[in-house]
Parts: sequence; C-alpha cells; structure tokens
Amino acid sequence: MNRVSRTARPMDGPPHRDPDGDPQGGDAMERLLAALKAVSEPTRLRILALCRRSELSVTDLTQILGQSQPRVSRHLKLLCDARLLDRFREGTFAYFRLADRGPGARLAQSLVTQIPPDDPVLKRDAERLDAIKRERATQAAAYFRDNAAQWDEIRGLHIADSEVEREIIDLMPQGGVDDLLDLGTGTGRMLVVLGPLARRGIGIDMSREMLALARAHLDRAGLPQCQVRQGDLYQLPLPSSAFDFAVMHQVLHFLEDPADALAEAARVIRPGGVLVIADFAAHELAVLQRDHAHRWLGFPDETVARWLADAGFQPERIRHLPGGPLTVSVWAARRTAAAAGGHARVAG
Repeated sequence: MNRVSRTARPMDGPPHRDPDGDPQGGDAMERLLAALKAVSEPTRLRILALCRRSELSVTDLTQILGQSQPRVSRHLKLLCDARLLDRFREGTFAYFRLADRGPGARLAQSLVTQIPPDDPVLKRDAERLDAIKRERATQAAAYFRDNAAQWDEIRGLHIADSEVEREIIDLMPQGGVDDLLDLGTGTGRMLVVLGPLARRGIGIDMSREMLALARAHLDRAGLPQCQVRQGDLYQLPLPSSAFDFAVMHQVLHFLEDPADALAEAARVIRPGGVLVIADFAAHELAVLQRDHAHRWLGFPDETVARWLADAGFQPERIRHLPGGPLTVSVWAARRTAAAAGGHARVAG
C-alpha cells in the first residue's frame, strides 16, 4: 500500500536506430567497445552474473565479493557507464540490476549467458547471494508478522483477494503483456500474480519496508523479469508511454489527490494500454480513516469515471464484487491516443 506525499544534433539529423531503438553506426561501435572494455575484468563479470539473478545494493555486493566498498563502487560505475547495469536510488541506498532496456541490455544478456555456470568462484558467489536472499525473507516475514493483524482485519471486511485477482487476470490480454506496471505495489502481490503473464514487470512504492517485502516475495516466486522501485505516484521515476498494462490495487483510497495520480499514470501508459483500478466502492466505515489511514471512504463509479476521462482514459468496464461490509469495485480503462490533461507531471 503506497501512502505518498507530493513531493543539438548536426543538420544531417538523428542517428539511424534499429528496431529496439539503439543507435547504429559509429556511435554503436564506440558503445560496444566501451562495454567490452568494462567487462574485461573478472570481478565485473561476477557482478554481471549476480545482478542477473537479483537486485543488489553496494552493501550486498561487498559482502558477496569480499571487496571494499570503494572498489565495488568503482566497478559498478564502469558497468553503469557502459549501460550494462541499471542503477536505481532508494533513499540513501542504490540498487543495481542487469540492464533490460537500452543499448547495453542485449550485450549484457549475451555476456552473462557465456559465463561458465560451474565456475567455482561463481558458485561461491551464488551461495552467498542465496544467504542474502534468505535474510531478506526472514526480515520480510518479521515485518509481515508485525502487521498481519491489521491487514487481516481489513481483509475480513471484503471479498477474498483471490476473487479480485481473478477479475484482474481476466482483464489482461490473452497471451500476456510486454510491460506491466504495479502502482503502489506494497508487498508485491500483484507482481507475483500477474508477473508470469508479462515479459517485464515493475512495481512502484514509497515505503522501503514494503519494497523489502516485495523483493523477498519476488525472489521466492522466481520472477527475475519483475523488479520494484521506490517512487512517488505523483512523479513516477519512469519514461512516458512505457507500459501497456498497469494496475492500482487497493491504493487509491490512501492518496491525497487521486485525480493527479491517475493523470501521472496516463503519462507512462502507452496509447491503447489498459489501467485497472481495484478499490472500495463508496462506504461509511469511518474506522478505516481513523485507525488505518484511509484518506477516502471508497469511491462512487461516476467519480472514478470522471477522473479517468480527465486523465486521458476511456472507461471500458466496471465490476462490483460484494462480500461483507465492503464492496470491491474493479474499474478498467483504456488510454486514448490524445494527451492527458494538464494534471500530468513530467518525471524528474
């Protein structure tokens, strides 16, 4: 649950690009040479192999590699400069992952497949990485245990989550999607449910505790194509028109300004892409505001439809799933080709 606060080229034109958007010609050759130079060192190959398996911080890598923080940081800078790794800030921490988009992604993927899996050094690295994952899972379980009573209290007021999840899965295109976005990912549950149907999945949340829990769940589910990022739903750290399917599951009622969050969601969803919102229909359970930090007591259909239309979506389907004092509504809308309204913000 994401509780957020607002926070010249020459005249001969741009370079030719291949179907994946990578420059061709001299620029591509220079980038290839720089990338090959960046990996021409054993430790950096080890880092690539590790970051293929999991998102890792500098601290994680120093523990696995047995090297100093400054030395590991220098290796990481070279790999990021060569665009073989992606770097993501999370408060005072930074996480690193094998690039999955951009000029270095295919080279990075190709290089790690050539690393011999039975190498004794790499096997030891993998064992240390597994130990870190186990520690993540232990910490996540403790956090979940400390908060389980609160979550179970709310779950008891509405239909089973599995029913809502089935409804969302039914809204996904047959054959799955290329790029999945989970807005307010929380524990990462929607990525675990929908991730197997996506080529790539990203979850966004402001809470570092929730992100740690989500990473542990993704590790356990074996979904290397899915990742999580710290970010504000009003200013997503994502490029425009990057996703073809997005979900906001039990998030909207925490937001101070849902309309602005939907406008920002519109910015990052491609024309023709789908946004699915699962949240409560309008209700009168004031205890959820008093004890559980809900900003809104659910939403009438006409209010959500207006917000979606203003953001640049065409509402397509509404389902109501009663099951206790609360009814869960599932709204589905398609991004129109027209630009979103003036609420949308450009990510910084």
